[in-house]
Amino acid sequence: MTYEWQFPFKTKILVDGVDAHGHPYHSAWMGAFDGKDYPVTGDMTSDSRSYTKVNENTLDFTVKRGGAVVGGGRIAVTADEKTRTVTSWSTNAKGHKVKSIAVYNRH
Repeated sequence: MTYEWQFPFKTKILVDGVDAHGHPYHSAWMGAFDGKDYPVTGDMTSDSRSYTKVNENTLDFTVKRGGAVVGGGRIAVTADEKTRTVTSWSTNAKGHKVKSIAVYNRH
């Protein structure tokens, strides 16, 4: 995941990885951390996201598809910026809510 500051007052978030089937994944979002929906590209499960700044180290996010909320969560970074924890939920193919927690450490 890469965060890039874009003028004026916007942030670009790029996500690169591998999906559950081993295929490369890339999505992009650009907007402000103001709680408003902004388009996302490259993600088959959503078409917009909103981020809200909770404090200097925490963001809440909401994921939507066709205007309906399909996921969300919280991103928290420790004060020393060495650990990032993403607590999220989404809806699986059967319509059940799935929660996940991912912890990333910077070396």
